[in-house]
Order: sequence, then C-alpha cells, then structure tokens
Amino acid sequence: MALGYSDTPVIPGQKWKVHDGERPQPRIVAPTNLSCLAPVKAPSDAIILFDGSNTDAWVSCKDDTKPAGWKLVDGGAMEVVKGTGNIMTKQSFGDVQLHVEWMAPAQTRGDGQGRANSGVFLQRKYEVQVLDCYGNPTYPDGTTGALYGQWPPLVNACARPGEWNIYDIMWRAPRFENGKIKSPAVITVIINGVVVHHAK
Repeated sequence: MALGYSDTPVIPGQKWKVHDGERPQPRIVAPTNLSCLAPVKAPSDAIILFDGSNTDAWVSCKDDTKPAGWKLVDGGAMEVVKGTGNIMTKQSFGDVQLHVEWMAPAQTRGDGQGRANSGVFLQRKYEVQVLDCYGNPTYPDGTTGALYGQWPPLVNACARPGEWNIYDIMWRAPRFENGKIKSPAVITVIINGVVVHHAK
C-alpha cells in the first residue's frame, strides 16, 4: 500500500512534493520514562485554556458564537464528539508557548491518516500534526508532530495508544512589512521530551 502521493506540488525550497511517498520516514524513537513528564504546575503567567473542569475558553470553529461541541470525560480530559468539528480558543494568540496533552484511544481503529487524526493549528494556518503513528506509518509530512504538508518531524516519538503524548510548542509568528514577509515563522516542537522541530 502506498503511503503517500506523487501527483502533488513540490514544497517551495524543498525537493519533495506535498505528502511525497518517496520521502524518507522519520526514525522511530521510543521516549523513555514518560512519567517524568507528568503534569506540573503551570507558570504563574500562564493562560490556562483547559483545566479539566470546563470548555469555557473554547468555541466551535464552524461558528465562533457557539460553544465547543466536545465533551468532558473522566480523568479531567475532553474528547472529540463526532460531527462537531474543530474547536478553537476564544482568545487569539500570536507568539506563544503552548503545552498540549493528548491521547489516542487504546483500542485502535483505521490506519494511516485514518487513526486518531487531528492537529494543533497556529493562526488557523500552520498545523502541528496530531495522529496515532505508533506502529502506524503514513506519509512522512503527515506523521505525528509533522508540520503538516511541509516538514516531517526529525523523529517519530509517538507514545502507545492509550498513553498520553505531551507537546511543547514554541512559536514565533511571521512578521510582515508592506505586504511582504520581513521575518519567517520560527517553531520549536518537543514531543514526549524529544525535539522534533527547531527551525524557521
């Protein structure tokens, strides 16, 4: 089964096409001792977007006048509700340091992009891929932690289904002047204690 495509455009500045099936797969790295990454107290100046008790900081992407359609579940987490679509923060952010914890279902269904597929979108444009890629290969620029459709992660550090994945994302938004880019976006992504992106 092919893991990518050959009929997509070339990514600017690269030799690879979007979702190129010939692009090398990220090396698999098994993160160790995930318990050391257990939740810790947030910094004093942090904006808490989800504390496990409500989804008040979130709205529907389909209609930002409506609350997020996801549900609260045991363990202080929220879960996607089929058909409700994406959610977004009420508050807008530019440069940001973001901490995200997510888990794919312990009982897997589907393969490739069809397994627990989601994403963390920055400025509603740039996506850090959320996908269960534990023993589930896909096209490299769609692997867990990829900058979707642009860059694969340096390694695949995905935890097992049913275990928490921890993303720490440091994002500096692009700057524009007179309609032209003055400085490109810069991003660092750490997954389960492993750096997977550190680049412009």
